[in-house]
Amino acid sequence: MNSWTMRLIAANVVVYLLTMLAPGLMAAMMLVPADLLLRPWTAVTYMFTHAGVSHILFNMLGLFFFGPRLELELGGKRFLWLYFISGFTGAALSYITPYAAIVGASGAIYGVFLGFAYFWPRERIFIWGVFPVEARWLVLIMTALSLFGVGSGIAHYAHLGGFLGAYLYLKWLDKRSPQALMLKAMTPPPPTRNMLERWAAIDREKLHEVNRAELDRIRLKLSTDGPGGLTPQERAFLDRFSANA
Repeated sequence: MNSWTMRLIAANVVVYLLTMLAPGLMAAMMLVPADLLLRPWTAVTYMFTHAGVSHILFNMLGLFFFGPRLELELGGKRFLWLYFISGFTGAALSYITPYAAIVGASGAIYGVFLGFAYFWPRERIFIWGVFPVEARWLVLIMTALSLFGVGSGIAHYAHLGGFLGAYLYLKWLDKRSPQALMLKAMTPPPPTRNMLERWAAIDREKLHEVNRAELDRIRLKLSTDGPGGLTPQERAFLDRFSANA
């Protein structure tokens, strides 16, 4: 019980047992998107409420099999953020069916599925323990099933919202990773208009033949790829010969 995955499973099971003992509790915890402003707590509580044994069993098995590895990869704090953001975006997308009563951790669990496929897209998952499917294809299949509304009584938009929230959060994490921040720090700022004018004013006839060829190559690249396509070395070349232009 030292992982957030197991704590989430325990919380879901406890809440499920409570709703079985007090049926009125489920009505207070379920999400009806149209009533969210009147019952804002349901954006959280609906994730811990399930409609039956098979419902909670499927969700908790998914969390049990895919959660620990993803939590280890992301760390506990980021794993929780992914879980709840997926649940919240699942609730948000459910506004497409504003008067539907929605329960279940499926939106958050689908976010965990997406996170697993994001890091291990070629990992083989055995459906019903028999049919092997790569994680990336499984997510695409699950997305298609939700888009086409396969199955009645299923919160398809919550599932799609879970996928969307997890994807956006993981992309945001990628941009904040040490590698991305280092690359951003190494990327020079876009050239100013004055710099572009100085580069254009370089007199190639005054350059050595070797430098003329390099200038022609860089100018061709500049015209096709734009200033952002130049390497720091190419920009330094232009700056050096345009210093007195």
